[in-house]
Amino acid sequence: MKKIILSFCGIMMLIISFAQQQQSVYNNREAFNPQFYPYPGNDFRSASGEPGPRYWQNHADYKIDCTLDTANHGVSGHVEITYTNNSPDNLKFLWLQVDQNIYKKDSRASFTTTQTGGRWANAKFTEGDVIKSITVDDNGKKYTAKFNSTDTRMQVWLQDALKSSGGKVKVSIDFQFEVPERGTDRMGRLKTKNGWIYEIAQWFPRLCVYDDIQGWNTLPYLGAGEFYLEYGDFEYSITAPSNLVVTGSGELQNPQDCLTADQLKRYNEAKGSEKTVVIKSEKEINDKNAKSKAALSTWKFKIKQARDVAWAASKAFIWDAAKINLPSGKNCMAASVYPVESIKKNGWQRSTEMVKGSIEFNSKTWYEFPYPVATNVAGTVAGMEYPGIVFCSSGSSGAGLWGVTDHELGHTWFPMIVGSNERKYAWMDEGFNTFINDFSTESFNKGEFKEQGFFNDPNSPFMVKYVFGEKMDGLYNIPEVIQQDNLGVAAYMKPSMMLHQLRENILDSARFDAAFREYINRWAFKHPTPWDFFHTIENVSGEDLSWFWRSWVLNTWKLDQAVKDVKYVKDKPENGALVTIQNMEKMPMPVTALIKEANGKEHQISLPVEIWQRGAEWTFSVPSTSEIKEVVLDPDKKLPDQNRDNNSWKKAF
Repeated sequence: MKKIILSFCGIMMLIISFAQQQQSVYNNREAFNPQFYPYPGNDFRSASGEPGPRYWQNHADYKIDCTLDTANHGVSGHVEITYTNNSPDNLKFLWLQVDQNIYKKDSRASFTTTQTGGRWANAKFTEGDVIKSITVDDNGKKYTAKFNSTDTRMQVWLQDALKSSGGKVKVSIDFQFEVPERGTDRMGRLKTKNGWIYEIAQWFPRLCVYDDIQGWNTLPYLGAGEFYLEYGDFEYSITAPSNLVVTGSGELQNPQDCLTADQLKRYNEAKGSEKTVVIKSEKEINDKNAKSKAALSTWKFKIKQARDVAWAASKAFIWDAAKINLPSGKNCMAASVYPVESIKKNGWQRSTEMVKGSIEFNSKTWYEFPYPVATNVAGTVAGMEYPGIVFCSSGSSGAGLWGVTDHELGHTWFPMIVGSNERKYAWMDEGFNTFINDFSTESFNKGEFKEQGFFNDPNSPFMVKYVFGEKMDGLYNIPEVIQQDNLGVAAYMKPSMMLHQLRENILDSARFDAAFREYINRWAFKHPTPWDFFHTIENVSGEDLSWFWRSWVLNTWKLDQAVKDVKYVKDKPENGALVTIQNMEKMPMPVTALIKEANGKEHQISLPVEIWQRGAEWTFSVPSTSEIKEVVLDPDKKLPDQNRDNNSWKKAF
């Protein structure tokens, strides 16, 4: 008897538990709370999402001379920074980023990111950024500045405050560092059979952003979080052994000094060629006549309106290029450098074709590519982006090579053109870029590398449960707070899914595309916040989307729409049907219902998201003339519904 009682109690508890699980957790007052924006518009940032009439941002121009020491794997250099203070504040000091300090044994990243392992862990340690001297020139008044380094930040004190509204100061810094073999998968060096490939990034002291949101932005560089930088013009030179090919952000200013006569001829030919032209071939790699007679060559580059520069150098490089056609009628150059090991089926010999395809498509679709050259570098870095140059894995080929090339070049638009704070908001650059990659991939060579399969359907039951799982981090976290295994979803996949939902199921392609392009145009070479993005999309599309941003960005809400019941008007099928549906989880979304009658008629009814403003249940009428045989919610499986088992109702026989 005791065992029977316990079993009965256990069954009852299961029934009660199941019933509790079936209860809706939806709260219409929370989802549609009228208070969404944390602050009103002002003169700096309009409530419409535009930069205001008094919007400002500071400006940093750089002149850099450096030398690559291949014997000791080191870089030494001198940078002169002209910094313009357009803010309304007088600045008593400047904060700069010294990212090479991440590789020091006692760095914050070494104690945190390296301790947990993974992609951004330090494999070995260096001395970091060795700052030899800092000199300030304040309108002719020159002095040695006091400075102190705090992990990956350096504070430089000024003798006189830098005046607001246009004050300028020049800061000159001598620096050097050892190039790590594996540098947080963003820089480093790779040994090939024909020599080392150097990929050099985060390599000189750069100004932190001073903005109207929080003043100095000084979050340390820990590995996962990327960068937030001021815009400016760059002139820089790299002196290296003359048997190396050097490529970098911007346009090479002195090809005649670095190339042989034949290479220079092919270089100029590539500028006007639709097809890939080899500038330096495999045969020339070890040909002593295929280089300058001098021991060293100095390669000079220039790029304007950029937030950073990076470069690469190697004796092992094959170098090819072709013309990029831009919507305005202008041309620029697509280029690739790679070792012989990267030549395989659909390998790096197709890279320039891919660069050209990606840049031309995105320029036509979103905003014109602003730089004179787009270069793809094969090396140790799996995938990383900089203005006018990207680093991709030398082992990639086929769909993998297209995917990483297109993704890293897609970063030209987010965050190179639209300069959001990716140190805080990875979803605003990685996610937006992942979204635009879907369109360029569909376009390239008629979808040659558009992969089909399990992971390519974001609304498949597995992917929905993975993306919206209990242990999944939300979008509105800095990258270091997001667990490493979750970053691919929280920074890339989910925000891309969110934009597709907004484009295809909330607005429509015309309204979304107009709003998205307007966001890019408004904030090109500026610093938007998430709220500027929200404001812009809402104002241009004409929709209040606070419920949407609340669901997708600010919270980790799930979607579960269910059919509860079907009844008839006055209990007669010929009078029409009344279908009751429920929202079981916290996320509201519009509803599409397919209703099938016994007589063969079908009705597809679309209900707006506003039905959920009244509560977790909604009853709608169907002009049926016979019994309802079946009701299916989201029949085309367009929504990320957690539980499709309750999406349908069938007449019981």
